[in-house]
Amino acid sequence: MRIFLTGGTGFVGRHVLRECIAQGHQVRALVRRGGAPQGFESQEVELVRGDVNDSLEKYMTDVDAIIHLVGIIKETPSQNITFEALHTRATQNVVQAAQGFGISRLVFVSANGASKDGDTKYQTTKWAAEQAVQESQLDHWCILRPGLIFGDPGMEREEFCMVLASTLIRPFPVLPVFGSGQYLLQPVSVEEVADATVQALTSSNVNRQVIPVVGTQQFSYLELLDIVTRAIGMRPKPKIKLPLSVVRAGIRFAGKMLPITPDQLAMLVAGNIADHRHFYDLFQVTERPFNEENLSYLRHRL
Repeated sequence: MRIFLTGGTGFVGRHVLRECIAQGHQVRALVRRGGAPQGFESQEVELVRGDVNDSLEKYMTDVDAIIHLVGIIKETPSQNITFEALHTRATQNVVQAAQGFGISRLVFVSANGASKDGDTKYQTTKWAAEQAVQESQLDHWCILRPGLIFGDPGMEREEFCMVLASTLIRPFPVLPVFGSGQYLLQPVSVEEVADATVQALTSSNVNRQVIPVVGTQQFSYLELLDIVTRAIGMRPKPKIKLPLSVVRAGIRFAGKMLPITPDQLAMLVAGNIADHRHFYDLFQVTERPFNEENLSYLRHRL
């Protein structure tokens, strides 16, 4: 099968690309103008350069299916990097191109928490993107909603646990905690996400379904901090709980100096959990628990 892949240079995308190749698929990967990560072009993949909001029809020849991964976690409006542009409009553009070329299969990787009534633009634009897929005329579509994804990000250092370890846990003797720290997270490995994404292209059991993709274990943010701390070879550190009003004020005044945006804070303290049973019933994936062993990549990358 020839797959058109968007977002293939990102954290999840590189794992999806490897899984596609491992399963014998051919990949045509759309990358932004200006290049791809070192070594990317040496893989068994055809690169095409452009913008996901440009006309995509010229890339659709001989394509059997699409995996759409493009997404951002924070906006840079001066560069037209906005949730509206790269979540909603990009997905609408991909769906339109697929329908125009008669491509019948599409897998869209969205996000757990996507909602019409979400508290953040991240959530509402992801929901609007999902609507474009669900209202399409495609024969086979599947929407995956991952929660917190962990796994080796390579040298990019863009993964949640890597950011947490490098910007918070290692530098500070006492760890600031936003609010109570009791909000729950349900980490899932990037390998499981990638495997399920490729399986979703051909599995009739997942057709026209929206599926939360979360691990089997739930952890409070406080517990997660201790697990990551031990994974990088340190003892759990004392913590100080900061009122959310203070944190929000700090983000407003400090802006880009802090490694978290108002949207990210809102989603973090709201928690990110779901029923995991549907995911593990539908997909043949190897569960990777969120533990020190499976976080060992942190020591190698820091």
